[in-house]
Amino acid sequence: MLIDTHCHIFFPEYDADRADVIARAQDAGVGKMIVVGTDISSSKKAIALAEAYPFIFATVGLHPHEAKAMDDALLQELENLSAHPKVVAIGETGLDFYYNRSEGDVQQQAFLAQIALAKKRRLPLVIHIRDAWDAAFDILEGQRAPRKENKAYFKEVGSVLHCFTGDKQIAARATAMGLYVSFSGIVTFAKTDALKEAATTVDPHFLLIETDCPFLAPQGFRGKRNEPSHIATTAKEVAALRNISMEDLAEITTANANRLFGLPPT
Repeated sequence: MLIDTHCHIFFPEYDADRADVIARAQDAGVGKMIVVGTDISSSKKAIALAEAYPFIFATVGLHPHEAKAMDDALLQELENLSAHPKVVAIGETGLDFYYNRSEGDVQQQAFLAQIALAKKRRLPLVIHIRDAWDAAFDILEGQRAPRKENKAYFKEVGSVLHCFTGDKQIAARATAMGLYVSFSGIVTFAKTDALKEAATTVDPHFLLIETDCPFLAPQGFRGKRNEPSHIATTAKEVAALRNISMEDLAEITTANANRLFGLPPT
């Protein structure tokens, strides 16, 4: 069994065939999916999907692109949504200095607010980082929050760097803190040697895989809408890089996802 730890199948790209997409995922061996919210509306849609399917779970959060919308009322609504029994994480949240659709300081404040919420709820974070590693580690390692409190939270609860695009040094720094590292279809692309090296060397206890669909379709599906069934292509690539069988890769990543997100074992 494989687990797609990050997908957005509530997006309108799936409105015409969502049930078929979910069925294809099951046929491809995807036993569970985590549907990730990016704002209040999508977080509610993620919960609705999780309510409709026993093998789908939800996260609630505010993406860094939407950080300018953060205020006390929105944060309270996220907290209310996070109490739903099918919600397994806060996010996606983080920093995206590539697009900068919200100002950097605004993104950092929204990130800090959601870290505080995750600590309060004892839920892991789903973390989006793009072109912002230094600023992100300043926050995650406690430069802008209580260091001891952050360290204990990540060691006890864990969190994930989703759609990881860093190198092996960044991956090692993350796992030393207790952060999981999740690889998407990008790892199948050409000219991603540093990322492939990270996938080869990352501590297996912290290894996850995802689609981030509808984005980032893996090699063989480039230019097409991504979907959870394509997680098998990414899994095969990571297994080959690590010189292990698909079965072993599936066992490792499934156990890790179950542990991090508190999912039922079957």
